[in-house]
Amino acid sequence: MVGVVLKVDVPPDLVRGDVDEGYGPVADAFRRNFAERGEIGAACAAYRDGRKVVDLWGGYADGLRRSPWQENTLVTMFSTTKGVASLALALAHSKRLLDYDEPVATYWPEFAEAGKQNVTVRQLLSHQAGLAAIDRPLGLEHLADLDALADALAVQAPAWTPGTRHGYHGISLGWYEGELLRRIDPQHRSLGRYFAEEIAAPLDLDFFIGLPDDVDADRLATVHGFKPAEMALHTHEMPWRFVLAFLNPRSLSARSFGNPKLLGVIDNYNRRDVLRVELPAANGTGEVRAVARAYSAAISGELGLSDDTLAALTETAPPPSGGADDLVLRVETRYSLGYAKPFPRFVFGSSANQAFGTMGTGGSFGFADPDTGIGFAYAMNRTGFRLWDDPREHALRQALYVDVLKERPQQP
Repeated sequence: MVGVVLKVDVPPDLVRGDVDEGYGPVADAFRRNFAERGEIGAACAAYRDGRKVVDLWGGYADGLRRSPWQENTLVTMFSTTKGVASLALALAHSKRLLDYDEPVATYWPEFAEAGKQNVTVRQLLSHQAGLAAIDRPLGLEHLADLDALADALAVQAPAWTPGTRHGYHGISLGWYEGELLRRIDPQHRSLGRYFAEEIAAPLDLDFFIGLPDDVDADRLATVHGFKPAEMALHTHEMPWRFVLAFLNPRSLSARSFGNPKLLGVIDNYNRRDVLRVELPAANGTGEVRAVARAYSAAISGELGLSDDTLAALTETAPPPSGGADDLVLRVETRYSLGYAKPFPRFVFGSSANQAFGTMGTGGSFGFADPDTGIGFAYAMNRTGFRLWDDPREHALRQALYVDVLKERPQQP
């Protein structure tokens, strides 16, 4: 079942776009999402070896107002943002502005507080630093003041010994990435500005980390989100251990997503004041094809990543010393350098380790697969309950990999 009790019949003529010859099964799966899987509005794009081969969009950008999803509709992609934002750190690594195995405190001395002096950049970006929850209460005004936010981040004590465990840094990862980048960038730009100037502009991407006020509101899709309490009705889709933890406000899981408190409610991501601040782990808003193109550029050479950076992104990611159980999501996961990597319960791409990407709340997903030269992205405005493998996204990826590319099935 897809999230939110909102019944919308989408006329077939509102499903649009195009695919290259041979990619018809992806278009067929996209149409079936509207006919059979409760899709309201969505887009899907794929690039292969730098060339766009899938570009689909359709349905309603707002299911209540029945405003059609247009070719240039922008949608908030939640944690799919993490992968896009982490390209900024990868580009900085290629420019020799940082070393993944150096302590974060080498670049950001204040970070060493509270026993974090030995935390490496690799551990931080791989969700191993124990900094998923921030204890100091934050409001949107603090998020808009990067100096104040940096102070709150620097004094945070780890929830576990860094490097021994991992746990999804659902929102905080982007803040830590942003301050690290601000310290190493010669111009001391925020992550959103660095991304805009160094990645989005050269690649002509309509994707924003921190939505400018001059972006027309009519271009924005409305996210139809579920309420936290609804999660308890969907433990057959969302892991029950995570649901129980998330609904306990004192748990690490709940605290990782609830500071500021308003960020724990999906529908609040429709607010312009929430989209205006930079949440590099959560509120990236843009065209879906921009995410696919960004991943494609990362592996095709167009972005300018060095060979050693790309090798670091694609290599096998060993779990932390204490095992692969995620202390926030309460399931097995695998992360590396800002990305999810394939693991037994989440199969994506054509091999066991090369692909890298991030999934977002509700069902969105973007990733790169160097083995096949694929950059892929899907996002929607009706939120589902799975942490990954939303049936709509999975159907598209399965059609691409099995029916078109003749690669392995995208499932355990």
